[in-house]
Amino acid sequence: MELPEAKQKFIEAWGKLGSEWGINRTMAQVHALLLITPDALTTEEIMEALSISRGNVNMTVRDLINWGLVEKQLRAGERKEYFYADKDTWNIARQVAKERRKRELDPVIKILDELVKVEGDKKDPAYKTFHKSVTDINKLAKNVDKTLETMIKADESWFWGSILKIFK
Repeated sequence: MELPEAKQKFIEAWGKLGSEWGINRTMAQVHALLLITPDALTTEEIMEALSISRGNVNMTVRDLINWGLVEKQLRAGERKEYFYADKDTWNIARQVAKERRKRELDPVIKILDELVKVEGDKKDPAYKTFHKSVTDINKLAKNVDKTLETMIKADESWFWGSILKIFK
């Protein structure tokens, strides 16, 4: 397989993976393109490489910037904006974990914290089942949250070393 074909295959695979994780396919494809491109790209270069519209590129790049995965660069004497993705996979993983935590886990924990406080007859099977389920899910969500917090703050080698110790 030649490099252009391999790049296209990676972009398609990253887009598919992103959509399975709940991220817009185009957003994942633009991110993939920027990951495998050594230099920053302009809107026009992204449009051409992925055959997508200017509006789609602008919206997608804005989302990637909001996620902290892409940065906008300006070059002296040029009016064009350039976009660059961090190539460090550990930084990417931490940033994605941070954003997903903020967008998905934090709201669930907030709701579960309210639900564990619901009062009822402790002898009522319906209440007992509800309270146990909500409490158990809340504990799990908080453990996931602690793990993500550790990952976000951790150095890569320390984090994976700690995870491997658990399985020994």
